[in-house]
Amino acid sequence: MTGQGRAVTVRSMRTTAPAIAARAPRERAGRHYVLDGRTTVAPPLRAGLYLVATPIGNLGDITVRALEVLAATDLIACEDTRVTRKLLDRYGIATPLTSYHEHNAAQARPKLLARLADGAAIALVSDAGTPLVSDPGYKLVREARAAGANVTALPGASAVLAALTVSGLPTDRFLFEGFLPAKEAARRARIAELERIPATLVLFETGARIAASLADLAAGLGPREAALCRELTKYYEEIRRGDLATLAHQAADAPEPRGELVIVVAPPDRQDDVSAADLDALLRQALDRLSVKDAVAEIAAVSGAPRREVYRRAIALSKERGHAR
Repeated sequence: MTGQGRAVTVRSMRTTAPAIAARAPRERAGRHYVLDGRTTVAPPLRAGLYLVATPIGNLGDITVRALEVLAATDLIACEDTRVTRKLLDRYGIATPLTSYHEHNAAQARPKLLARLADGAAIALVSDAGTPLVSDPGYKLVREARAAGANVTALPGASAVLAALTVSGLPTDRFLFEGFLPAKEAARRARIAELERIPATLVLFETGARIAASLADLAAGLGPREAALCRELTKYYEEIRRGDLATLAHQAADAPEPRGELVIVVAPPDRQDDVSAADLDALLRQALDRLSVKDAVAEIAAVSGAPRREVYRRAIALSKERGHAR
């Protein structure tokens, strides 16, 4: 859909926003779920968008509140209907499903927004874990909120927090990086940016790239303690701990693991004051990707340098770039 068409949709929803917010919960006949052999009728549900966390492996990790919402909604938007159907079948839920993923989001989002404008209750789920964490959905949430729709989060399973807590590494401060770039040069450049971050790093990775990513992490971050988490919450859950080089050697010698994995890396041992040269190098890398405002926020957090000083250097570097052009 064109930007103009999307704007029209949002404007038309704004005229109905008060009605959306005012609609009382309504009964949806026959909506129920089955837990421990008992059939329970789902309670009435208010119209709006519900962000529902689902299990990352063990289907028993669903919450009762999530079951109530999944049973009571008019529609469940999910990445892969086949994956979500397995969860619904486990708990006797017959709510209709529709696909919403990165490849069809532009076409599917206006339809979901229209349903919300008509007073529907819609659940958004990912294949596993909490929606919007390395999954599509933030644009839907943003546009739903802009239109006045009720948006509710139902917390639950998260591979990020599960891996962080089981790793045995510091949890007081951490950065969730998501997936590293697939291409080697870009991956190594990003690891160089992560080197000085004074926090535990949490990354996702695929089985096909795990050996290469661990090797690049070992080369870029040095002998840091780390954990490689596989099949979290499942029967064959495996947590390997050691320094990055050891984990990289093990991954290189082992068959390619199935599914997605989580890497947790300890923070740097020393957090010395960043030098002016290092600060400029970090800012140049950030300014290649971000606006001045966002680059300042990121590098101030990464380096621990005073925000005022980071901003001053960012402005100076931006002016230098402008003259160079």
